[in-house]
Amino acid sequence: MTAWPPNVKALGAWRSRAFTDHMLPLWKTDTTMPPGSPFEADAHHDVVIVGAGITGLTTAVMLSRAGLDVAVIESGAVAELATGGNTGKLSLLQGKRLAEIRRHHPAELVRAYVDANRDGMDWLLAFADTAGISYTRRTDHSYAQGRSGVDTVRAQHEAAREAGLSTRMLGATELSSLPFPVAGAVALDDQVMIDPALVARALAAELLASGGTLHTGIRVTGAHALPSAHVDTDAGPMSADHIVLATGAPILDRGLYFAKIRGLRSYCVSFRVPGEVLDTTFLSVDDPTRSIRPVSAADGPVGTAQLIVGGNGHPVGRSDSEAAAIDDLVAWTRRHFPDAEETNRWSAQDYESHNLIPFVGALPRGLGRIRFATGYAKWGLSNAPAAARRLTDEILGTSYRDRPKWMLRIATRLTVPADIGRGATEGIKVGRAAASGWADAESRSVPVAQPAEGEGVVANRAGLPVGVSTVDGVTRAVSAVCPHLGGVLAWNDAECTWDCPLHASRFEPDGTRIEGPALTDLPELPRTGRR
Repeated sequence: MTAWPPNVKALGAWRSRAFTDHMLPLWKTDTTMPPGSPFEADAHHDVVIVGAGITGLTTAVMLSRAGLDVAVIESGAVAELATGGNTGKLSLLQGKRLAEIRRHHPAELVRAYVDANRDGMDWLLAFADTAGISYTRRTDHSYAQGRSGVDTVRAQHEAAREAGLSTRMLGATELSSLPFPVAGAVALDDQVMIDPALVARALAAELLASGGTLHTGIRVTGAHALPSAHVDTDAGPMSADHIVLATGAPILDRGLYFAKIRGLRSYCVSFRVPGEVLDTTFLSVDDPTRSIRPVSAADGPVGTAQLIVGGNGHPVGRSDSEAAAIDDLVAWTRRHFPDAEETNRWSAQDYESHNLIPFVGALPRGLGRIRFATGYAKWGLSNAPAAARRLTDEILGTSYRDRPKWMLRIATRLTVPADIGRGATEGIKVGRAAASGWADAESRSVPVAQPAEGEGVVANRAGLPVGVSTVDGVTRAVSAVCPHLGGVLAWNDAECTWDCPLHASRFEPDGTRIEGPALTDLPELPRTGRR
C-alpha cells in the first residue's frame, strides 16, 4: 500500500484510525458543526429531507423560508460526502460539459442548463453574502494540455457563447507563463471560489435557527408513499407530507435511476506553495484530467494550503489502484510546482446522468410525495441550488407561469439516441464488471494469506465471494456481494473501503454502508485464513 505522508490529516465517512490518518478534505480541518436535534420516532413534518449536503440543505432552507416545517436526516455529519469533498469551484464554464451536452442536444437545452446553473450560483452567493461567508471571483479556464484537446476547447467556447456566456479563446502563446503545459484555453471571468463545507454549516445553522430540525447520525433505510408518506430509519419511523431524497444516488430503485446514472470518484490533493501562486483556475478538457485552483483566506481555511490539484476520475470500483491515482496527482504537481508541500488528500463521489442533464423531480410510483435529485456530474455547487429551486416550487405548487423558463425546458427534455447509446455502453461495462468480479472471486479460495495492512482481497468460500481486509491491525471478513444487485466488490486501496463496480455503493472494512443505492450493511463473516 502507498506510504502516506505524516502531515496528512483526516476525517471522513469512515472513522477508523487508518482512514483518518489518510484522507481529509481541506474544508474539514475545521470540524465544528451545528448541534443536531433529538430524534423523535413517529414525529410528523411537512417535509422530510434525506441528506445534509448542499442539495438537502438548500432545499430545506428554501422550504423553511416559505414557512414549512422541515426535518433533515443525515447518516453522517453535515457535508459528510460529496459536498465536503468538493473543490469549491462555482463555475458556469465547467470544463467540457457544455460542449458534451451540445454535441447531443439542441442549443436551447444547453442554454437552459446554463441558466439553471446561473440561478443556482446567484442563489448560493446571495446566501453567502447574507451569512457573511467570504468568497473570491476568479477567471476560470477550460484548457487543453496537448494539441489533441484544442478542438474540444473550441467546441466548448462555441457552446458557451451560444448559451449566452461571454467566453474568450486564448492561445498557447498567451498562456506560456503558466508552470504547466497548455495548448489553448477558453476563459470565463467572474467565476467563484468558496469553502463548500462552510456554506453547508451556515445552511444548517439557518435551518435550525428558523425552527427546522436536523438529525445527524441517523440512517434512513427506506421511504414509502403509502399508506402515507414516511421514512424508516435505524431510530424509528418519521412521517411527512413530502419526502426529498438528496442522497446522491437515490436510495429507492423506482424508476431504475441507478441504471440511468454512473458513479464517479475523483481525487484532490492540497499543497502549500512558497511564493506567488496562480490567481485563476483551470480544468483540462483532455485526459488525464487536471483541475487546478488556488486557495486564499477568502475562499478556504486560512493558512492551510495555497493550491488544490484534482483529477484522475474513474467509475467507482473500476480502478487498478485508487492510491496510485492520488500519487499521480502529487507527482504531476511537484513536477510543475517543485517546492509544493502536500497538506491534505481526499476523494469524492458524484453521479453523471447518461443524458448529461441532472434528474430532478418526482419519483415514479411515489404519488407525487417522494422527490429526488441526482446527476450533477461534479458541478453540485450550482446544480444543487437549481435543483432545490425546482423541488421547492413543486412542493409549494408554484404556478408554471411563475417558474423560470429553464425549469420547464429541462423538465420536458427528450431522450435522444446518444442518451440511449451512453446508457447501453455503461450497461455493457456494468455487465462485464459483474461477470469479471464473480470469475475473479472463483479463481481464489479461502483460506487466504492475511492481507498486509491496508490491503484487501476477494476470495471464494462455498461458492460465495468473501472480502478479507486488514485495517488498523484487525483482519476482517465480510460478504463481498453488494446487497443492491449482487455485484462483487472491489478493494479501494486509498480509502480502505469495499466499492461496487456496478452502481457505486461503498462500504467500510467491517461492512458498514457508506453511500450508494445499497441500503444495508455487508454481513460480517467469521474469518478463516492463515497468517
